[in-house]
Amino acid sequence: MSDFSSKAFLGYRLYIQSPYWYETINHNGESSFMQPSCKSGYQVFRNVVTDFGADNTGNSDASKAIQDAINAFSSGSSACAGRDKNAYGTTGQPAIIYLPRGTYLMKNSIQMRLGTVLMGDPTHLPTLKASSNFPNSHIIYAKDPVQPGTNNFYIAIKNLIIDSNDFDKDKTIYHIDWTVSQATQLTNIVFNMPNFSTGHAGVTAALNYPNDGSGYNSALILNDLTFNGGATGMVLNGQQYILKGMTFNGCNTGIRVNGFNLVIHNSSFSYCTTGIDAHGVSGSLVVLDTVTTNIGTLVQSGDSHNSRNSIILENVMNNGNTVVLEDSPNPPLVGNVPNTWVHGNFYAPRDKQPRFEDGRSIPAARPSILTVNGNNYFAMKPPTYQDFAIDQVINVKTVANLPVRGDGINDDTENINAVLLKSAGKVVYFPAGTYMVTDSLIIPPGSRIVGDAYASAISAAFSPKFANADAPTAMVKLGNPGDIGVGQISDMLFTVSDVLPGCKLLEVNMAGNNPGDVGIWNSHFRVGGAAGSKVKKVCSTSPGQCMAAWGLLHLTSTSSAYIENMWGWTADHDLDGGPDSVREAPIIATGRGALIEATKGTWLVGTGMEHNTLYQYNFYAAVNVCSVFQQSETPYWQGPGGNAPTHELAPAPWTEHLQPSDPTFNNCEPQDAHCRMSWFELINGSKDIFLYGGCVWVFFNGGVGHDCQGGLCQRNAIDISNSTGTYLYGTNVKDIPTIIISDEVEIGLTSDNQGGWTGVIAAYLFNSNLE
Repeated sequence: MSDFSSKAFLGYRLYIQSPYWYETINHNGESSFMQPSCKSGYQVFRNVVTDFGADNTGNSDASKAIQDAINAFSSGSSACAGRDKNAYGTTGQPAIIYLPRGTYLMKNSIQMRLGTVLMGDPTHLPTLKASSNFPNSHIIYAKDPVQPGTNNFYIAIKNLIIDSNDFDKDKTIYHIDWTVSQATQLTNIVFNMPNFSTGHAGVTAALNYPNDGSGYNSALILNDLTFNGGATGMVLNGQQYILKGMTFNGCNTGIRVNGFNLVIHNSSFSYCTTGIDAHGVSGSLVVLDTVTTNIGTLVQSGDSHNSRNSIILENVMNNGNTVVLEDSPNPPLVGNVPNTWVHGNFYAPRDKQPRFEDGRSIPAARPSILTVNGNNYFAMKPPTYQDFAIDQVINVKTVANLPVRGDGINDDTENINAVLLKSAGKVVYFPAGTYMVTDSLIIPPGSRIVGDAYASAISAAFSPKFANADAPTAMVKLGNPGDIGVGQISDMLFTVSDVLPGCKLLEVNMAGNNPGDVGIWNSHFRVGGAAGSKVKKVCSTSPGQCMAAWGLLHLTSTSSAYIENMWGWTADHDLDGGPDSVREAPIIATGRGALIEATKGTWLVGTGMEHNTLYQYNFYAAVNVCSVFQQSETPYWQGPGGNAPTHELAPAPWTEHLQPSDPTFNNCEPQDAHCRMSWFELINGSKDIFLYGGCVWVFFNGGVGHDCQGGLCQRNAIDISNSTGTYLYGTNVKDIPTIIISDEVEIGLTSDNQGGWTGVIAAYLFNSNLE
């Protein structure tokens, strides 16, 4: 799986006696765009024990010290407002709250803030233990109340145990409220609750909030969580979720969910009465690669007898009731589902009309290149590199004779490249900061890059290299074409500091010897909308004046990568303008979202691409791709409702700079503004493409506040051409009449597939290889 050196293996044997490297490494990061008087006293990394005096013996209350660590802002000036005031918005006040190993007695709740990461030592998970007289409903409130749930970005909680066993098992207590949205991370947490509890739950979302929109949320992925005991593992309300790597042991109910789309992947349920209560899923539920032991029923839901409440199971091992549908005339589905089972609207190969299937079994056609352990899709936990000793980790800012500043001003290109080349085989740590580059950073084989999540950004500065829209240059290259080896990125952000029509933010060329050797975790794209970017200042009138980047992500034909938890966002609002910044809508024309041309095995798990001009996802001559949950949105400035200066019809403003892989929109009439809007998914010349749990949302015509009328926001969603072996399971749309066009023929219509947010297709196999 990797190319650990002998010294790294030695570190693995010694780490029990030594703190985790992240705890002891030099944390010399900064918030690059604060005013100097505040920046000088601002601390990004905060150790709750050594810096704030938290008791990690479990003998006295630690909640106040942890909260003090979260709230601390700056000692540099009395004019520097606290983090609870959102004075520096979402991105300008990053904080890493680190908990060393031990037990932390919780006599009060923790309130998270925007831009905050709460993380423990992964070598010995610290425990947050609720007191027997805990006074509140939640141990941790992750949602920052200054912003609504849909603006709660850049928040993370990881590497913890949370324990409520000392609290009365029949009283109500919840461990974490997770009413947050994209670019967040909840991972590697164990939730310990009393057995046979009637009142305890692990994770909630949008629970106990007023009906003012503040509790609504749009999360992507929650991954690698364990729930022991309790009444319910997770109580979720929101747009969509992917739950990957979940383990439920002894919960009465594992998951109770309300939403449009839920995907459960690579999970297990043991000794539960009910695994998944899906009565509130109005669109689609997809369950993949999941096993059970001694449970009552895996899936409980209602039977709407139409496309609503679609259920798709694939490679599910269960020895009891697998699906129980209330009001269904059919008996429950019982036992294993080794192939694919579909309940909902089904498009058979070469059949243009959907058929409602009340439980149909079809072969699962997974290529072996995408699978491990028999027939499971490859999946991997986010790496922590806990088996690396401190001398195998390099702080990119502390290498002798190669100064790297990360200050958002100086060009760091040459020295970062030198450090990366010199440090192959080790972990390279990027402390918080903005690292400006004017040419490609090239990540060589043997590289493992870790940032301070949401605070470590690579940003393209103005350079002729990034100016040519007809010959784009990658800001970051993960390997060169033909490279084989380990190339991994965790907790990094990619952005631009200027209008750069020739900048491709990340290009992946490398493949590994094993799945996961090349991987990207909890790393995101942001174009505009935040401090430190000229894009934020100038992009307010016309898309043609703001071709800010050529594209976000390019997986080339030589690549093979595993990507988990990635949000590619072209800003539709200002993150750093205070509580009302959602209405400050920039007009930015990033050309492309994700271009996937890979053929050697690609896994996309919990990804989203939003507000890019030509397309969000483009599978172009791609082969062997598994995408488990993908979410996309159209640019808000597109469509017929905007003001004249902003009104440009796709492919404008990129019309003169199209690539062979780009759509031309020739299927649209010249002035059809509903048609000339960004494609959500393009599949062209591809095969063996497996897409599970698609969320295709469009909210406005021509800008924030221009609501759509009559269920028509955008005319088309997905285009498939010249492709075979394409499998779409659980495709959901909002206010789009034509869900799928295949070789210029409208196949999937919302009018034939009403459900969910407006339309849902359980299984689209028109272009598949099934007979």
